[in-house]
Amino acid sequence: MTADRAASTASGGNRRIDLRSDTVTQPTEAMREAMARAEVGDDVYGEDYTVRALEEKVAGLMGKEAAVYVSSGTQSNLLGVLSHCQRGEEYLIGDVYHVFKSEALGTSVLGGVACYPMKTDAGGGLDPAQVKAGIKPDDPHSPITRLLCLENTVSGRVQDQDRIEALAETAHAAGLAVHLDGARLMNAVVKTGRSAADLVRSIDTVSLCLSKGLGAPVGSVLSGPKDFIKRARRMRKMLGGGMRQAGVIAAAGLHALDHHVERLAEDHANARRLAEGLAAIPGLTVDLDAVDTNMLFIQPKPDDIDPLRAHLAERGIVLSGQRPKIRVVTHLDVTEQDVDRVLEAVGEFYRGR
Repeated sequence: MTADRAASTASGGNRRIDLRSDTVTQPTEAMREAMARAEVGDDVYGEDYTVRALEEKVAGLMGKEAAVYVSSGTQSNLLGVLSHCQRGEEYLIGDVYHVFKSEALGTSVLGGVACYPMKTDAGGGLDPAQVKAGIKPDDPHSPITRLLCLENTVSGRVQDQDRIEALAETAHAAGLAVHLDGARLMNAVVKTGRSAADLVRSIDTVSLCLSKGLGAPVGSVLSGPKDFIKRARRMRKMLGGGMRQAGVIAAAGLHALDHHVERLAEDHANARRLAEGLAAIPGLTVDLDAVDTNMLFIQPKPDDIDPLRAHLAERGIVLSGQRPKIRVVTHLDVTEQDVDRVLEAVGEFYRGR
């Protein structure tokens, strides 16, 4: 365990263990110090040094020309779609992807951009044939298809790189751009051992979230060509997302990229250990093949879900409210000792059934 992480978990064995998401992480002491020392200016004027440093760093990591720092992954994806598409045009997307399912369809509500969801396979992937079939003909009865939206990781599953490149090639051949919701892209980087730039080399624009597994309190970065980012920056202002002395929070993102990427392997190992331990408990179903990174999904019997959640809550362990499958996420503030606590508490519940 790094000293940075040790400081964030020093409050002892009785502290709360929140397994709902990796968005619940608290800034470490070292991250807070970096935020306190940040050199700031007015970002709307382009004068915040720390924001510019973060944007340059992420653009470099992604192998793209430029980047813009925004308040959230939802805003980053919204800017991505609206900067690619005009009103009345369309993007293709997997039916379980975050932009379609979990961002209030702001692309359609605010941007007037239609979305065409396509059925994903068990691992969250699409097939190039689906993209070909989804592209609309040049006909006034149909929207103009402009964009393919992909995602990596999908519910913690790392997407096959050859498949991503085949999808991008199919889209580009038809004149479409390709946007990637790479909220947890760094988890894929650590899992595959490949650089972020390598994973997105066939992608035009990429959204990277800093406030999930990387542990920053807020913010995402959208990367792509210079002209595109210039358009997205204008769109950010239009959507009310112009920030002033944002270097205070951008410093957390810089710290995360410098110190919290390699340690994602700890989260992956904890998720695997937790999944294997839970799978050994009679009464629980866990798909071990689906545990790629820091997520697992458990399926108790329907009548056990609420009692199990209450049992764990009494012991300071928080589960999300999904059903029939409950997502469990490991992160910066979940330690090996926490995994032991969770396994003991779940085991205690089922021994009493």
